[in-house]
Amino acid sequence: MAERLDTPLETRRRFIRKPQLDEDASGKISESIARFLGTPRFIIYLTLFCLVWIAWNVWAPADLRFDKAANGFTALTLMLSLQASYAAPLILLAQNRQTDRDRVQAEQDRQRSERNLADTEFLAREMAALRIALSEVATRDFVRSELRNMLEDLTAEREAEPEKHPEVPERGRKAPRG
Repeated sequence: MAERLDTPLETRRRFIRKPQLDEDASGKISESIARFLGTPRFIIYLTLFCLVWIAWNVWAPADLRFDKAANGFTALTLMLSLQASYAAPLILLAQNRQTDRDRVQAEQDRQRSERNLADTEFLAREMAALRIALSEVATRDFVRSELRNMLEDLTAEREAEPEKHPEVPERGRKAPRG
């Protein structure tokens, strides 16, 4: 036995194991029952059951009747109350499990939305950086216009001083080989 209160007791070995219920398995069973209770098929089956019960106890021979109409079908009322007393907790359990699934789904949706927002912001920053980089890059038209300007400058310089540039042929003529 433990001498101090902060020391846990030794575990006892049990010869008979305590049954362990798998909460997920019992939850799945309760959900399947709750789903069935919410179907039109169940309503039809329950209605047929009640009609057969009442018809049997009204029109069957007196010695075969087990629930008297004079007593207000007490056994039928008891059966329906028992069914309702089991159905209500099963439905609540199924709703709680659905709420938990919805909460997990909402959290996953929130995380996915955050990732999408981060990706969108990243792409917007990359697009802005590319636009800035492209404004600093020489385009084809810019290079062509600069080459055209340089060619015009060279042509104007050659025409102004032809003796300094004898090796550059005039436009349209080939340079002499020699």
